[in-house]
Amino acid sequence: MTQENLSATQAAQPIPPGAALPHRKIIRSWITPLAERRAAIAVALLVLDWVIFATFIAGTVVFTSWWAKLLCGVAAGFMIGRLFIIGHDACHQSYTPHRGLNKLLGRIAMIPSLTPYSLWEVGHNVVHHGYTNLKGVDFVWAPLTKEEFEALPRWRQWLERVYRSGWGPALYYLIEMWWLRMFFPRKAYMGARRPEFIWDGVFVLAVGVAWIAAMVAAALATDQSVALQVLMGFVVPFIFWNAMIGFVVYVHHTHPAVQWHDDKVAWAKAAPFVSTTVHLEFPFKIGALMHHIMEHTAHHVDMSVPLYRLKQAQKKLEEMLPGRIIIQRFSWRWYFDTARRCKLYDFTRRCWTDFQGRPTSDPAPSYA
Repeated sequence: MTQENLSATQAAQPIPPGAALPHRKIIRSWITPLAERRAAIAVALLVLDWVIFATFIAGTVVFTSWWAKLLCGVAAGFMIGRLFIIGHDACHQSYTPHRGLNKLLGRIAMIPSLTPYSLWEVGHNVVHHGYTNLKGVDFVWAPLTKEEFEALPRWRQWLERVYRSGWGPALYYLIEMWWLRMFFPRKAYMGARRPEFIWDGVFVLAVGVAWIAAMVAAALATDQSVALQVLMGFVVPFIFWNAMIGFVVYVHHTHPAVQWHDDKVAWAKAAPFVSTTVHLEFPFKIGALMHHIMEHTAHHVDMSVPLYRLKQAQKKLEEMLPGRIIIQRFSWRWYFDTARRCKLYDFTRRCWTDFQGRPTSDPAPSYA
C-alpha cells in the first residue's frame, strides 16, 4: 500500500487500539470541517454573558441580605469564567473569522477576570499549547519530582501541599498564574518585555481600581456597608473565578493516566496533544454551561475549532480513536482521589507518586 493510500485509509476509518497513531495532520483533518467560525454567534454569546455578569454584579448591590449578595457574587464569578473561556477562544483566533475582531472581543471578554490579553496569549498559546506537559517549558500545574520537592524550603513545601490537596486551585491560580505571571510579571517569569504587556497590565489595574471604586460608590449611594459591598461585589466574584479556572486547568491535565515528560524527543513521540489531556464529563449539562471547555482533547488537537463546535469535534475524535482518549466521568470522589494520588511525578519510572515518592499510578509507556 502506498503512503498516499495508507493516509487515505487512516483518514477514513477509526484507528484500532494498539495500532500506531497517524500523523497529527491526519487526526486534525477529522475535525477541521468543524472549524467554521461565525461572527454573529460569537458576538451574541459575548453580549449575553456580559449582560448576565452585569446583572449579577447589580444584584450584589440591589439585594440587602448578605446571603443574596453572596449568591450573586458567586454567580458573577462563574460568569467571569464563562467570559474568560470566550476570551481564551478569541486569543486562539478561533472565535470569529476576523483576526482584529478576535483581539477586540478577547480583550472585552477578559476584562472581568483582570487578565492582560497579551500576556495570556504568550503564556497559553505559545508555551502551554506548544509544549503541553513538557517539564521545564509548560509551567501550568507542572509536577515536582521528589528531589525538587525535598529541596524546597519548609514554607514552600507547605504551599505545594496546599496546592495539591484538592482544596488549593484558587490559591494556586491566584499566586502562581495571575500574580506571578499576569500582574506585571518579573523577567524571571516572562523573559520578553513588550510595551503591549505593560499597557495591558496598566489597563487591568485601572479596571480593578474602577471596579472597587464602583462598589464603594454603590454602597455609599444605597447606605450599605462599604466593606460588605466590596467583599460581595468584587472579592467573592474574583476569588470564585480563580477557583474555577484553577480547577479547570488542573483537571484538564492532571489524572493518573496523564503523562508528563522531561525529554523533548520522548514527549514528541507520545502524541502529547492526545495523551496529556482529559475529557471530563459532567452531569446536568454543566459542561455546556462552561462553553464546552471540558471537551479538551479536541481543543488541543485543533485550536481553530470554536467553542460552539467543540462537542461535535470531541465526539468525532472519540469515534476515530477508540480507547486512546482519556474520558473521565466527574465526581468529587474521583477528584479528591486524583488529588491524593497526583502529588509528584517520577520521570524515571514515568508515574505519579505521593510526597514520599511512592508510586500511585501505573507507569506510562516509554517513547524514548
